[in-house]
Amino acid sequence: MERPPTPPSHPPQTYAVPRRARTASVTVDEQGAVTGWSDGARLLLGYPPAEILGQPAARLLAEPDRSAWRNAADVPRWSGIVALRHSDGHRLERDVLVHRRPSGERPGGTEWLVVSAVSGPAEAAAGQALGEWAFQQSPCVSAVFDEELRLARASVATQRTLSLAEGMMRGLRLTDVVPYEGSAEAEVSMRRVLDGAGPQEVRLHLDPADPERTWHARLTPLADSGGRVRAVALTAHADASQQLVRRRMLVLGDAGVRIGTSSDVQRTARELTEVAVPDFADVCAVDLLDALPRADALAPGHPQRPGAPPPDGVALRRAAVRSRPGTAALPRPSGDVLRCPPWSPSGRCLAEGRGRVYPGDDKAVSRWEREDPQAAGWIRESGTHSLLAVPIRAGDSTFGVALFGRNRRTEPFDADDLWLAEQLAARTATGIQSAARAQRQHTTTMTLQRSLLPQTLPEQAALDIATRYLPSVSQAGVGGDWFDVIPLSGTRVALVVGDVVGHGMRAAATMGRVRTAVRTLADVDLPPDELLSHLDDLVVHLSAEEAGADNAAETAGGVGTTCLYSVYDPVTRRLSAARAGHPPPAVVTAGTVRFLDIPAGPPLGLGGLPFESYETELPEGSLIALYTDGLLEPREHDIDDALDTMFAALGRPAETLETVCDRVLTSMLTHRPDDDIALLVARTRALHADRVATWELPFDLAAVAEARKLATGQLAEWQLEEAAFVTELVVSEMVTNAFRYGRPPVRLRLIHDDHTLTCEVFDSSNTAPHMRRAHTYDEGGRGLLLVGQLTRRWGTRHGGTGKTVWAEQHLAEG
Repeated sequence: MERPPTPPSHPPQTYAVPRRARTASVTVDEQGAVTGWSDGARLLLGYPPAEILGQPAARLLAEPDRSAWRNAADVPRWSGIVALRHSDGHRLERDVLVHRRPSGERPGGTEWLVVSAVSGPAEAAAGQALGEWAFQQSPCVSAVFDEELRLARASVATQRTLSLAEGMMRGLRLTDVVPYEGSAEAEVSMRRVLDGAGPQEVRLHLDPADPERTWHARLTPLADSGGRVRAVALTAHADASQQLVRRRMLVLGDAGVRIGTSSDVQRTARELTEVAVPDFADVCAVDLLDALPRADALAPGHPQRPGAPPPDGVALRRAAVRSRPGTAALPRPSGDVLRCPPWSPSGRCLAEGRGRVYPGDDKAVSRWEREDPQAAGWIRESGTHSLLAVPIRAGDSTFGVALFGRNRRTEPFDADDLWLAEQLAARTATGIQSAARAQRQHTTTMTLQRSLLPQTLPEQAALDIATRYLPSVSQAGVGGDWFDVIPLSGTRVALVVGDVVGHGMRAAATMGRVRTAVRTLADVDLPPDELLSHLDDLVVHLSAEEAGADNAAETAGGVGTTCLYSVYDPVTRRLSAARAGHPPPAVVTAGTVRFLDIPAGPPLGLGGLPFESYETELPEGSLIALYTDGLLEPREHDIDDALDTMFAALGRPAETLETVCDRVLTSMLTHRPDDDIALLVARTRALHADRVATWELPFDLAAVAEARKLATGQLAEWQLEEAAFVTELVVSEMVTNAFRYGRPPVRLRLIHDDHTLTCEVFDSSNTAPHMRRAHTYDEGGRGLLLVGQLTRRWGTRHGGTGKTVWAEQHLAEG
């Protein structure tokens, strides 16, 4: 981009530089001391070297605030008018040019070179003649240097390129104006021109804003009417081929960083247009197939090779479009469906599988404009004189077409531009392919994870429950967070939350295996700490299996998985829980929010480390909140703020648990989470004494009849006479087994909730009953078989001492 010339420091005028003119040059070190003093400086300011060397440079300034010098310390070059003080005390204002450069005396140090021209009387007529000769014979960036190699005239283009006014440069040599690579060699060539060697060719670095840019310069002798060479004209132009290659490489490098940064197909298409405009083209459109290749077509072995499009054309959806500011907007915005005929640039591109360059008057472009002005009219409206169409392909899969147009740039697209466009399109295709695969994998993982999570909450009378699950939006994919609600015997309910390490398909599959193991262990009615110990062993085995199969570090098999397992008993209103590296649950009682002080325990998969159970009594109507750590990891605030926010949301009264869940999430999150979030909120119920009956029985087979009588009497009190027959048989068989195979004491308990009648028999023996197959003439052995046939389910749970055999009947709604 061209820069405007620096405003001149004096009104424009034309004069020659005197033959005896000198350059005043001074070097100043980092401490501001004068380290170099030229003869021109002595002529300008009157100080001999011995008097000024080593002295502060500020001594030379007429202005006490030194403000004119402050900018020079921070930039590589500075120019301006500076008020100086002559040795005899008078003030003079001079144009000075300041260069910052490496110190020649101290390695790694810096010094400043200050230069100014020392001019005598003006020779306006001669200067005007030189200027006329120069600007009549110089076609581009040009300057005129006199016989002493000092600049006499500079064209406007030269001033713009160097960002210096002509008045600032007049009287200085090329090595003063541009002390860069090639300047000294150019002065040697200038001297040859003055000596009659004829025109010379040199290479220079002229632009301080772009020191790597090379300029090709021609040095031409300027002769007077008598044929004597009086000056040298320098004309220069940028090395176009080198700059073009550099620009293309920059565009290609930019594409490697900016295209394909997300798993969003539309965003990937936009990234291509942002890279292409304005550095490569003035307008760019990305049109994708209305139906992208199927997921299975993206896999190896399912090629989608180019072929003839249908006679009525192919459907393309405009995914992204961008044009240089000031260029006519494209009539088809993003999202529109285009029908591209087979002979159109897009149709031919898809059919042939390769790109083409089209001039603005190409027959295919003209026909396209005539027959579908909405799709192609922008070519003429925007003044596009060169069009380039390339397919967006990755391997054997084609995703669409990229169109590039030029209307502001004068040069048309060429074969090298076609190559660059194909590279940009290939990078885009790779991004789209990766995005499509990521979306497919994300969908598959989500489907798997959803199928593994509870679809509906089971019926139970111990708790009111509401849940939420929010998948993450990170590129890593869906994680392995889960929750579960498991009805247990005796109307108890287990609440579980867990978090498997990692994301994606593997984490979801591991989550399914761990969740299934928890449900299996819960059916055995293990205490929370024992259940986590068994689960820890399982994760260790999973890790060993996966490491042996894949031999990869990332196959952790669930190592580091966290889990919280809790059991609530509505009869005793007690909650027992244990956790393996998981955040503790929050409990709200009487408006007070607190964490339960459950020992943390190690994450699962480490092996051999103990877990501890915690037990507490909760009043009826208490609120329990279980969650995964994604809830406490918002971007905007720290963990303490997150906990305060969660406590405030839980502590506010709410009519329903659904409201509580929504309130927690909306107060904690301002955007979709970076990690999965599972949230389970439960409100406790209680089974009061009128719903529970317990009796301790004498250890005598004769007490079986008394047990049946007590049970039927209680059923009559509960108005459950229709369940009396089955209950008598169940009680008789279970109590008999306790007397025959167990040890005292023996207790019978009946529990009645809304839809279930539970019969429990406790004895202090740890021997578990089991069904056995009775032969035809056996007198016994059929008791548990009858219990299993007459009840919905039955089982045994072990405590610290003894066991409880239980059986549940489903009660029909009255």
